[in-house]
Amino acid sequence: MPRVCKGAARRQSKKRIFKAVSGFRGPRSKNWRLAQEALVRAQVYATVGRRRKKRDFRSLWITRISAACRSRGIRYGQFIFGMKLAQVGLNRKMLSEMAIHDPEGFDKVVEVAKTASAATA
Repeated sequence: MPRVCKGAARRQSKKRIFKAVSGFRGPRSKNWRLAQEALVRAQVYATVGRRRKKRDFRSLWITRISAACRSRGIRYGQFIFGMKLAQVGLNRKMLSEMAIHDPEGFDKVVEVAKTASAATA
């Protein structure tokens, strides 16, 4: 059996990988073996980062809402509990935006949550 080289397929594969790692520092963008390893690690970090981004944004929204609630005399937990009881369907992202850009509207939502949580206590 004659030995067969990959030829065009190998060239295309290398081209694709080197294009993906262009901009990486040092031999990670020039050396074939290091480029392959760097690309694998980069893709893993990218996957992890997409999950982490959701977590980080939710945490940010909760921090913002908590600060806005404290300035209005209610704790975050009480506020969310009152929102659930009042069946207000606003998510944390929208509440965070309201707290920053529409304080009057947020005041009304806080009052709704306060009255709903006070009714059960």
